Amino acid sequence: MFLITLKFAHNKAAAKDSMPGHNEWIQQGMSDGVFLVVGSLQPQQGGAILAFAEDRADIEARVAKDPFVKEGVVAADVLEIIPNRADPRLTFLLPTVKQGTS
Repeated sequence: MFLITLKFAHNKAAAKDSMPGHNEWIQQGMSDGVFLVVGSLQPQQGGAILAFAEDRADIEARVAKDPFVKEGVVAADVLEIIPNRADPRLTFLLPTVKQGTS
């Protein structure tokens, strides 16, 4: 699991022009089942995404395609989380133990 922060950067003023492409990028991530939660960092600092992918390279490649990242509207930071405990409503996020392993 990954936490992606998208904090406003030097070209924040270009956000309006890049917004349609950024929204399409978010929708694609949701449709692909990679983005689990997408929201804003307050107060008006950018955004954050909770994502699931098999490896970091997949997430980093996806983040690099965000128009906001390409245009310098945001600076992205990808943090990997290996969950080991969760509220019962979120247990689907916990890694599963493969049968036959110890």
